[in-house]
Amino acid sequence: MSMLLILPIVIPLFTASMSLVFRRSRRVQRWLAVSGSVAMVASGATLLWRVWDDGILAGQAGGWRAPFGITLVADLFSAIMVLTASVVGLLTILYAIGSLDEGRRRFGFYPLTHVLLMGVCGTFLTGDMFNLYVWFEVMLIASFVLLALGGEQPQMEGAIKYVALNLVASVIFLMAVGLLYGVAGTLNMADLSIKLRETSNPGLVTAIAMMFLVSFGIKAAIFPLFFWLPASYHTPPIVVSAIFAGLLTKVGAYSMIRVFTLVFTQDINYTHTIILILAGLTMVTGVLGAVAQYDMRRLLSFHIVSQIGYLLMGLGLFSPLALAGAIFFMVHVILAKTALFLIGGIVWRLRGSYQLRDLGGLYASKPALALLFLVPALSLAGVPPLSGFFAKLALVQAGLEDGEYVIAGVALAVGILTLFSMIKIWNEAFWKDQPEGVDLASDEERGLHEPSATPYLYGPVIAMVVLILALGLGAGPLYEMATVASEQLIDPDGYIRAVMGEE
Repeated sequence: MSMLLILPIVIPLFTASMSLVFRRSRRVQRWLAVSGSVAMVASGATLLWRVWDDGILAGQAGGWRAPFGITLVADLFSAIMVLTASVVGLLTILYAIGSLDEGRRRFGFYPLTHVLLMGVCGTFLTGDMFNLYVWFEVMLIASFVLLALGGEQPQMEGAIKYVALNLVASVIFLMAVGLLYGVAGTLNMADLSIKLRETSNPGLVTAIAMMFLVSFGIKAAIFPLFFWLPASYHTPPIVVSAIFAGLLTKVGAYSMIRVFTLVFTQDINYTHTIILILAGLTMVTGVLGAVAQYDMRRLLSFHIVSQIGYLLMGLGLFSPLALAGAIFFMVHVILAKTALFLIGGIVWRLRGSYQLRDLGGLYASKPALALLFLVPALSLAGVPPLSGFFAKLALVQAGLEDGEYVIAGVALAVGILTLFSMIKIWNEAFWKDQPEGVDLASDEERGLHEPSATPYLYGPVIAMVVLILALGLGAGPLYEMATVASEQLIDPDGYIRAVMGEE
């Protein structure tokens, strides 16, 4: 097995283990967290370069021949996701150095974050349905502890809602895995793709597919299963909210795209039509929830839901252009949402509140921060020439080409409402004057007694804004990769040959 397939999993595991060994040393923990994250970025970039040059990589643990062994696979889609997750992991860990309180650092933030990244990368690289379940559980355990880390009452309330719904999703997932094995006698995704093409019970397979849709839908926060997300994502420290917003729901969306392009393609007219309907409802309900909010974190949390709808739209349309748009959109929205949450954290440190009515005057006092906010905000809304414009353009164009005018219209309308809600943040937090008589948190409560934290706060945000600008102004390379990746999803024979062998 190629080491490139193992490193994105082994590096965060080793980093988390060493962080626990040196848990009493703040300096060593920081060094390990950053070094491990840099190593993950390097391994992710190398993996993407190798897959782009040589094609799909696959390996079997212990030398067992597929479908009997544990399979790891990297096609262009999964390689792009591994690199994107690694970049987000590095930047959020740097941000945490400047923003997180000592108590949460001491109680395991760094090792837990690397365990979470291990689960994320394992999900992207696994070629087996049961191991997909295992990696989901790794993420669930790490994310639950991160969500509750600190033990504050709002955190515990949010964590209980989060874990309860996700445990329901896990039970449904495991039941579906058992039924799928009973039908096909295998859980290797490539082998399933072959065997389910000739199934004698297509109705049962479609029912199992709907169970997976519900399970992944809860984890991705699609309509009508999203209500746990805005109730929990605004409760932990902002750096935890940021990494959750950037990665966790996208793992659910990735899993849906993977299984509904590789495994469950027997009844596309039924399954993908349902997915397309859910895409429209997810976009609309998410953006309407955002428009109604005046808490910055809750507003951004509802936008996580609405943006997942665009990813479902690409899957539901199920054309090369639509899937290419979904892959491009995935990278764009991970960077944009993470950046917006991190900017929200800087706003809180400056003003001591996430309530938009209590904010104001930031454009006059912090024009650089205002500019940093505008780039991801306008990109999220799809304003040209930023990355969100090209991603949404591909999805809308795919909808029009397929004659799906309703979903194309919904996507455009949701983009306008997204722009409206971003303008609301701009007007309330940056443009209007600071309201008088508002009782804000003290500098001590906000951690402003640590001036050395400033580079760690602004540096990751600047890096993400630069990446968003680069993806917009130089969209060609990523769009080319996304196009090839979508072709691999539409025609999975190359994936199957890489896993099962040429014969």
